[in-house]
Amino acid sequence: MNLANRTLLVLAAAFGFAAQAGAEPVRITILHTNDHHGRFWRNADQEYGMAARKRLVDEVRAEVKAQGGHVLLLDGGDVNTGVPESDLQQAEPDFRGMSAIGYDAMAVGNHEFDRTPAVMRRQRLEWSTFPWLSANVYQGGRRMFLPYRIFRLGTVRVAVLGLTTEDTMKTLSRQRFPGVEVRAPAGEAAKLVPRLRRKADVVVAATHMGHYVDGRHGVSAPGDVELARAVPGIDLIVGGHSQNPVCMLDAQHRNDDYQPGDPCAPDRQNGAWIVQAWEWGKYVGRADFEYEAGRFSLVRYALLPVNLMKRGTGPDGRPVKLPPETRTEEDAGLLALLGPYQRKGADKLLVPVGRLDDGFDGERRNVRSRPTHLGRLVTASMIDRTGADLALVSGGGIRDSLPAGEVNYGHLLRVLPFGNHVVVVTLSGEQLETYLRAALRMTPGSGAYAQTTGVSAAMEGNEPKQLRVQGRPIDPARRYRLALSSFIARGGDGYPAFSRQEIDDTGFTDVEVLRGFIAARPGLSTRDFEPDRDAATESAASPASR
Repeated sequence: MNLANRTLLVLAAAFGFAAQAGAEPVRITILHTNDHHGRFWRNADQEYGMAARKRLVDEVRAEVKAQGGHVLLLDGGDVNTGVPESDLQQAEPDFRGMSAIGYDAMAVGNHEFDRTPAVMRRQRLEWSTFPWLSANVYQGGRRMFLPYRIFRLGTVRVAVLGLTTEDTMKTLSRQRFPGVEVRAPAGEAAKLVPRLRRKADVVVAATHMGHYVDGRHGVSAPGDVELARAVPGIDLIVGGHSQNPVCMLDAQHRNDDYQPGDPCAPDRQNGAWIVQAWEWGKYVGRADFEYEAGRFSLVRYALLPVNLMKRGTGPDGRPVKLPPETRTEEDAGLLALLGPYQRKGADKLLVPVGRLDDGFDGERRNVRSRPTHLGRLVTASMIDRTGADLALVSGGGIRDSLPAGEVNYGHLLRVLPFGNHVVVVTLSGEQLETYLRAALRMTPGSGAYAQTTGVSAAMEGNEPKQLRVQGRPIDPARRYRLALSSFIARGGDGYPAFSRQEIDDTGFTDVEVLRGFIAARPGLSTRDFEPDRDAATESAASPASR
């Protein structure tokens, strides 16, 4: 018996599914995922993947149906961008896979805007059999998406309201999407929730906004906690964007060391439960409710792991697999659907680029909180191609690690999946110092955290001191050339924006620049990219995840 079945037996007993005297409550199970980011196929350790997810979801549906209950399957957005096999195929396998699994609705994430409007239209209208929901994304003064959808589960009407983070305005291309604005989610929700409470018995918000403990969102836009506090009348918030399992130790502390199979207690704010299932389909969140006499009560909550390994629990801190009986078999039909996409994508990615003597760490929590070898490698390649004096990228733009040994094109696309161009701006010393002070103040732990080459600074708290470029104090009268990603140069992640006239676009994508750098230098080692040589020292400020 696998972990899902054993969990369900426990849940069935706890919920009191046996017949009771008089009218029984309506039992509603809400399943949820978020931040899929192209992971339609299992990874090298045989973890997650949509085929195993489908089998797990089908098992839950069958069990709930047998007990007379109803299931709603929701996603918190960001299906796009992250794995090259998916990126090269415009996430077609991912949306077709979600349709095959039977999702009921999805919140629109900021990365749904990574493609062109034409691709977005195909994703939404051709490959998705479920609605994309967002009440607060407008174009030309009109909503771009359905704001909500009402589902009837037995005798209960459940309204699902979609909301999208204001961080979207930091990442979308305004040339591709002219006239798009993302209004404050809480403001739109405040207008709609009272109306939905008249139309429905239960109000669920499917959001892509992030969970920030006690509302401490740092440089990110306000998230689910702030939404719940600002707008009464929401019963459940199914979230995404911050990519963490929302499992609370207490009201002020989240269990950021959560391991598969551990108990998970959702956050609770102003009468609303808040849930999030980490990322990539690693978990399917399961929230079991009873609706009776106008009361919507949470009976049990769990994160169901999709063939995950426990991290750091084996010898030398290596991951270990969970027992075989806890593993979920893959659905044969979905494997048959997705297999050709995986093979097609893989064929394009196996072209060798070069060799590395060491692995370069791109772990999310590291590149977003301190200078790293990989951040130095990426920015050094930009200086090499452009001849700039210094280079800067945001840690959130680095999405994976590079292994030791042979590196292929697919490895590089996992590290830099967004297709940003390398651009150069020329600044006076005074302008450069102003810009660097803003850049180096970006909150450690956020996607905006700066990875650099050619810059040094002593950090006092969150304030950079003793700024130097190439080891020398900045000369106010000198002109400096700064290499950036096009995303940062446009003002992405909250950086100061340059005008189009100030930006010299090289026409090279960041991944092509990195590819050429590695190909020309076989045997690169982390010793060549020590962060403490000229990168900013780590700030003592506390992380604020985005």
